[in-house]
Amino acid sequence: MNQTEFINKVMPFKDKVFRLAKRLLVSTDEAHDATQELYFKLWKNKAKIEQYDNVEAYAMQMTKNYCLDQLKSKRASNLTLVHSNYKDEDSSLQKNIEFSDSANIIKKMIDALPEKQRIIVQLRDVENYEYAEIGKIVGMEPTAIRVTLSRARKTLREKFLKQQNYGVS
Repeated sequence: MNQTEFINKVMPFKDKVFRLAKRLLVSTDEAHDATQELYFKLWKNKAKIEQYDNVEAYAMQMTKNYCLDQLKSKRASNLTLVHSNYKDEDSSLQKNIEFSDSANIIKKMIDALPEKQRIIVQLRDVENYEYAEIGKIVGMEPTAIRVTLSRARKTLREKFLKQQNYGVS
């Protein structure tokens, strides 16, 4: 595989890799490092890439594994989960403030989810992956993914409604 073929095969999902890395790591810098590391590993193993049916799923799985390794490492003691990729500039100031407050609340609630639920919510609801693709990334059957996603959404919905009604999380 030459450089042009490699670029055409792996670059279309570069932003998705970065967003997943950013979701799992604390900062943009850490996410850039993770993305760079992933693409370096893909380049080193470019001959093996052709054997995979879905290179994007393989890359996302590699990203997830790398980020989780970073979170578990000694230098990861300061890392947390963050997510902010939505802005609506046509809204009024009040709507922006309300959205920002709600988004921050939901971010915190997602951060509090168990690891598998957090990853599946990111991949399905933010990245819009299909269940089969998520299954390849996280190593679960589509049915188990649906159950996990349903439980995560139910937990988020209940906590959000409770917070909205009572002002406590």
